[in-house]
Amino acid sequence: MVSLREDRPGAHHGIAIDAHGLIGNMRTTALVSTEGVIDFMCFPRIDSPTVFGSLLHPERGGAFSITPDFEVARAKQLYLPETNVLLTRFMSAQAVCEVVDFMPVADPDDDAKAVSNCVVRIVRAIFGDMSVKMRCAPRFDYARGSHETAQVDTNTLRFTPASEASGAQAEALTLDATVPLSIDHDDAVARFDLKQGEMACFIFGAQSDVMRKTLPCEQALSETIEFWREWSRQSTYRGRYREVVMRSALLLKLLSSRATGAIVAAPTFGLPETPDGGRRWDYRYTWIRDAAFSVYALLRLGYTGEARNFKNWIAERNRQCDSDGSFSVMYAVDGEESPEEEVIPELYGSGTGPPLIGNGARDQTQLDIYGALLDAIYLYNKYGEAISYDGWRHVTRTVNFVAQNWQQADQGIWEFRNGGRPLLHSRLMCWVAMDRAIRLAQKRSLPAPFAEWNAVRDAIHGDIYAHFWNDEIQSFVQTPDSKILDASTLMMPLVRFIGPKDPRWLSTLDAIGRELGVDPLIFRYTRGDSLDGLPGEEGGFSACSFWYAEALVRAGRVDEGQLVFEKMLAYANHVGLYSEEVAISGEALGNFPQALTHLALISTAFQLDRSLDGAHPQWS
Repeated sequence: MVSLREDRPGAHHGIAIDAHGLIGNMRTTALVSTEGVIDFMCFPRIDSPTVFGSLLHPERGGAFSITPDFEVARAKQLYLPETNVLLTRFMSAQAVCEVVDFMPVADPDDDAKAVSNCVVRIVRAIFGDMSVKMRCAPRFDYARGSHETAQVDTNTLRFTPASEASGAQAEALTLDATVPLSIDHDDAVARFDLKQGEMACFIFGAQSDVMRKTLPCEQALSETIEFWREWSRQSTYRGRYREVVMRSALLLKLLSSRATGAIVAAPTFGLPETPDGGRRWDYRYTWIRDAAFSVYALLRLGYTGEARNFKNWIAERNRQCDSDGSFSVMYAVDGEESPEEEVIPELYGSGTGPPLIGNGARDQTQLDIYGALLDAIYLYNKYGEAISYDGWRHVTRTVNFVAQNWQQADQGIWEFRNGGRPLLHSRLMCWVAMDRAIRLAQKRSLPAPFAEWNAVRDAIHGDIYAHFWNDEIQSFVQTPDSKILDASTLMMPLVRFIGPKDPRWLSTLDAIGRELGVDPLIFRYTRGDSLDGLPGEEGGFSACSFWYAEALVRAGRVDEGQLVFEKMLAYANHVGLYSEEVAISGEALGNFPQALTHLALISTAFQLDRSLDGAHPQWS
């Protein structure tokens, strides 16, 4: 029996990373635990400082809890069908209580700024009479800043950050409720009774948001449900795995910015990638690679609008990029440079290292991003709109950069922190950049230095076969003349560099499954290896497991691939969300939920449907 009587922030110490659902409004997001606690939220943007962060530090991080004051025999959490509205249910023999969590969203044709940027929490007595406890304990600026709490009226409290609270979140926040509120140690608290069929509502947002005060909770809930269901209805996917594919699509939509079109890699920072609590990176930024892959997944499902929004965002980055056509690895949501990496000791609660904000990988060279980017541009031109004259001019500049720099050593997709090296995956994606640029120019009759680009594409192709194939182990390898296997090699048939049934590929696929797999988990490279220069043994990389399943399916080993895929579906959490990694024990590791995992799921499901239906379209 689970007891939820203690409603202080520290009560949910030890909550699992994946014991959460995610809500959001394409401006920010919040994690809601199965105990009815919002224990991670950045505000007002997804890359702003936290106001709730007790998932990282139970005592200091801050939380917003709503819990019934009875012994809970069962707690269940689910999304309302085809929405991002979350329902947490607390059940006992005597009473059943529900908490509905969402962030209001507007009609697609409305100005997003005209909708309140806030969290709405509705608690209902479904069966029986009950007492309910609420505590809202914000902690400003990653728990580094203090605040004062004032009673505005019986049902409204204002949290005003002290002058030392810095960063993007500096304005006062307000909690409005349909029940009386009081103050306890600068937290908002309430204890109230609900009879069967009654409800109470709480709205948490910025004081300056004048619409928040008059927001009708039930109307906002109905409009938000309709928004998400209308968006879900636009999907063209009708395959076997519609439920998990749509949950993945809804997650990718949550991680996109309605204001800019950017797509972030994950909504969190500081969640450990190793069982000992190490490797706590910040993923709340737009990686060119991850966002471009997301466009591919959304186009698969018919969401050309999201692809267009990202195309516009990346076109602006392309226009502003360095004179040589190179991009940064990542950007803030608004397109500005992502911040420098910084330790946050205030949220250091356990593990071998404190969480970090910002990301040091921003200064790395990762040549693979250009292949992902050009592939996304090519696909959008194929399924969306033709590229503009100015757009092609900027793309040409970037392709020429790749042509001149593809032989450089770099840190690659895995963002090695111990120096650059020649990497197969980076070479592969440079080949993709050249190949897609050539294809696009030919299909759209665009001007291009075809002889030069073809020569570079051919040179990369030859380099991969000459230096990244190991005849002794019959496998493609991570670095020239080595025996190091790398799961990113699984992209080779997925990007159509090599035939999925080519003998060299089939032996590579077997080697990856044998050496990097722990059924069905696929590790990025040899477990326990120090290739990245970092301590700790990470888990299986969830996206790699889906890439492996898709590679098996494309190789004609459909039964094997489907089994790997189905087993990976079992690693989703209770509402269908995936962490970045999974320990052999099944524990979720890393930032949660992660876009890359969900887009890999979509791609694999799409390919499985084709293969199981016997539909094999020609390459184009």
